[in-house]
Amino acid sequence: MDETSEETGKGAGRVRRLAPVALLLGLLIAFFALGLDRYFTFESLKAHRVELQDFVARNLILAVFLYVVGYAVLTAASLPIATLVTLVGGFLFGALGGTALTVVGATAGATMVFLIARTAFGDALRLRARPYIGRMEDGFARNAWSYMLFLRFMPIFPFFAVNIVPAFLGVKTRTFVITTFIGIIPGTAVYNIVGAGLGSIFDSGEAFTLASIVTPEIVIGLAGLALLSLAPVVLRCLKGRRTA
Repeated sequence: MDETSEETGKGAGRVRRLAPVALLLGLLIAFFALGLDRYFTFESLKAHRVELQDFVARNLILAVFLYVVGYAVLTAASLPIATLVTLVGGFLFGALGGTALTVVGATAGATMVFLIARTAFGDALRLRARPYIGRMEDGFARNAWSYMLFLRFMPIFPFFAVNIVPAFLGVKTRTFVITTFIGIIPGTAVYNIVGAGLGSIFDSGEAFTLASIVTPEIVIGLAGLALLSLAPVVLRCLKGRRTA
């Protein structure tokens, strides 16, 4: 193979790797460019709740499919409507059903981002950043399960960032999927429980804001789970000091 053909092949390979990234960015840009964000509001949900409930009642399997796929897409594209859509899941499918469907959709979307980031940038970025992230990468290699659960439980870390960063730190796909699935259950359940009670809130005419959902008690509870997930790391460190 001559140099021209080799360069062409490399160029085509880069295009294939970056195409999914371009697609996700395109979805995010189109979401705002088309003004779709104005349809994803609490007021819009309140206005169309009867139609939505009727659609689910008549087309349950299709509604489940659309919700899970839609949630995976919005997660992958980092669309800023996850909180509202999670509430919709609880409103339409109940606290338990909404939580299960949301966790499946969010895990699928997060895994897509993780795999795309690792394929498009992972190896090259890891090599360039190795001098700076070497210790962090080694730490993740030894304690990936604990660190991933900590990042998922802790409510202060952006979801999209926790989808991308592990791809550059050598986290295995299996570990990423399982810890994501487990780690997002508590927070997801909170929003779905609230969503399941939206009907009574609508009927009562009470004021409601998305910000009112995350109370200090909930944050403390999630932080407690996050700290508990680090227990194996702490115990390993203590054991290492005793044997040193």
